[in-house]
Amino acid sequence: MTPSESPQTAFQALLLMVAGQAFSAAGYELEQKPIKWAGGQHRFSKQHADGTSTSIEFQYLPYQDTEWASGNPSRFRVTLYPRDGKAKDLSALVVEDFGVPILPSARHWWTHPSRDVTALGKALGEAGSLAIGYGMPWLDGSLTPPG
Repeated sequence: MTPSESPQTAFQALLLMVAGQAFSAAGYELEQKPIKWAGGQHRFSKQHADGTSTSIEFQYLPYQDTEWASGNPSRFRVTLYPRDGKAKDLSALVVEDFGVPILPSARHWWTHPSRDVTALGKALGEAGSLAIGYGMPWLDGSLTPPG
């Protein structure tokens, strides 16, 4: 991240580098909403033939060191929006619905030390892989939880 680059801009650039091509190949495109981006919200949406849409949203909360506190991690979470619009955390889908204990909890936020691009890239790789492997098939109805 360059000194003039905002944390949200750097997050989006890395998100697109890590997962953008795979999301685009699956029909998901980043919504062009710079105001939302400035607030850390980066949503990929897919329009379906029946007029409905599904979305995968990354909410990024960068941590900024201050004179009173420093060293806390920045974090992001991933929320899925199926056709009915009822939000579901990707972590809850994986851990609770599918019973895959790959994450510490169903209410997981991926964290990384502030300004550590390598750690952020790894976290985005993990979240992106889960979104592609579980989230997208769940959103399109081709993968349903057991039971």
